[in-house]
Amino acid sequence: MTEMTASMPRRLITPWRIAGWGLIAILLALPAILRFPWTASDFVLAAVMLGTVGAGIEFLARLSGNVFVRLGGVVMAVTCFLTIWVNLAVGMIGDDNPYNLLFLGVLAVAVGGTLMVRYRAAAMVKVTLACAVLQVVVGLGGYGMDPRGAIFSAFFGLFWLIAAALFAAGARR
Repeated sequence: MTEMTASMPRRLITPWRIAGWGLIAILLALPAILRFPWTASDFVLAAVMLGTVGAGIEFLARLSGNVFVRLGGVVMAVTCFLTIWVNLAVGMIGDDNPYNLLFLGVLAVAVGGTLMVRYRAAAMVKVTLACAVLQVVVGLGGYGMDPRGAIFSAFFGLFWLIAAALFAAGARR
């Protein structure tokens, strides 16, 4: 009996997948429902970004059976998404400020670090802590250009710290 269940494929439709992709569909529909002045290209970009974060979350969730590691991956993916979204919408440090490109360095550390450590929980703690420090340094570095934006972007360091705490909990299990 155990051999049979071990060879059975994973369920493709689960409540979590329905909830996750349903949330993405709702988020994509909201601008149309609220009559935002979006063009077709805005909706395409939003669909690509939301689809990418959804696929990324699914991919990271499948890499580990540990719920804390999975949640850490979700927080990472959402933080990366929000960093890109805010920079595309209004910029962390002022609109159309080239300084905002420095936040891509935080994302490069997150993605590159994850690949380098092969998503091992104990090592992911260090990757997300590095992202937190870099986020705060880059954010506060823009204080002279846009104080509110600098503080707002440094606040994103908190999300990286939450991910680090989740990975640390996963490493202890």
